Amino acid sequence: MNPLREAALVETRRHFFGRAAGGIGTAALGSLLNPQLFAAPSSAALTESSVGLRGIPHFAPKAKRVIYLFMSGAPSQLDMWDYKPKMNEWFDKDLPDSIRNGQRITTMTSGQERFPIAPSTFKFSRHGKEGVWISELLPHTAEIVDDLAVIKTVNTEAINHDPAITYIQTGSQLPGRPSTGAWLSYGLGSMNENLPSFVVLHSTVNGGFGGQALYARLWGAGFLSTRHQGVSLRSTGDPVLYLSNPEGMSDNMRRRMLDELAAMNRRRYAEVGDPEIQSRIAQYEMAYRMQTSVPELTDITDEPQHVLDMYGPEVKKPGTFAANCLLARRLAERGVRFTQVFIRQWDQHGNLPNDIRRQCGIVDQPCAALINDLKQRGMLEDTLVIWGGEFGRTIYCQGGLTKTNYGRDHHPRCYTKWMAGGGIRPGIVYGETDDFSYNVVDKPVHIHDLNATILHCLGIDHERLTYRHQGRDFRLTDVHGNVVHDLLV
Repeated sequence: MNPLREAALVETRRHFFGRAAGGIGTAALGSLLNPQLFAAPSSAALTESSVGLRGIPHFAPKAKRVIYLFMSGAPSQLDMWDYKPKMNEWFDKDLPDSIRNGQRITTMTSGQERFPIAPSTFKFSRHGKEGVWISELLPHTAEIVDDLAVIKTVNTEAINHDPAITYIQTGSQLPGRPSTGAWLSYGLGSMNENLPSFVVLHSTVNGGFGGQALYARLWGAGFLSTRHQGVSLRSTGDPVLYLSNPEGMSDNMRRRMLDELAAMNRRRYAEVGDPEIQSRIAQYEMAYRMQTSVPELTDITDEPQHVLDMYGPEVKKPGTFAANCLLARRLAERGVRFTQVFIRQWDQHGNLPNDIRRQCGIVDQPCAALINDLKQRGMLEDTLVIWGGEFGRTIYCQGGLTKTNYGRDHHPRCYTKWMAGGGIRPGIVYGETDDFSYNVVDKPVHIHDLNATILHCLGIDHERLTYRHQGRDFRLTDVHGNVVHDLLV
């Protein structure tokens, strides 16, 4: 908007009360006298600050922070976690109608004449005290399985990538809601004045990203203040755009400029009362402090060699999954509340055996290293680590099927995630699927249940962390969700 026109449209109090004499003006005045009709915290007793909302956490938390390792594109539970040896006898036989039971499938396979069973080509063996079945694809993760709670029955209604990833990140398949990290920033506030409370890291694969696109709304603040949205760190150049002072500008000049800008914004706030102006002031100040904190964060020269070796050979390459896992630990050390690590290219509709071997080779060692690193520093007990994608993959093959090659379509009805630390019971397998890894037969965990459990670990009652918007209270779990207490210590 043209700033001169915008200034001309600002109403004085006299103008406002003059217009309020009319019917529409009277209604507007009435709504202002009842602010709960508009966007506002659900309880007037709750006040937002750098330490979050008054009264939160609702009870003693087990976790202070979260690291979410998100495998975008949906890794195959059948080839990694959900061992189904009986399927070897079903090779190239059709999926029984009684198993599918008319359930929705994607347009990518709905036109197939057959749905032939594709058993996993990978060997499974038992690991840990409980003898958890794990694929040969994950030898490093197998070594830390006693620290994990493996959930085999996560399920969702979404069957395509964008609504599915939006659903699990924000609690709704429709865009526009706050992401999990934004909810935590809003409710719990920040633990570090020099870094954002919510940071997003994007991992490269073979020097690029590829795979399903990831949109900023997945780590956005929705209808919350923009101060709660995730801040993406870049792997090349400045970790945050425009973080460095341009040529010719000194630190003193930058400080004076920000002071003058803040004064102008405060005057504007006094005129129009837009809370986003306050958010803008806070974000400018955070950016100024990040000029010092972020370069220190991303400089890993102080890391001992044995720690670097633990994360694997790619740890020194900025933007790799290994480098981002190490960075996630450093962010956790510095009090960042929520760190989201994305890695794409798990959407394996064809050539799955080769592609999943590559992907597991990228993530297996860094995931295990992150758990071990947190554990040896005494941080795992109050850091919640989550691994998984937006849905799973089908037992039936998409495209051509051979003994050594196959593809798998999207499957939302059951898939595997794991959680560790931060109040999660270690060394367990939760839930069971049928012989085809197609339906849940015991202990389903809907993604609303998963999100309710995550919030519980942080001391939050998911039904009480709400925000009033457009005349109703919104929450991360919408109107659903139950805490899975069996997963908790």
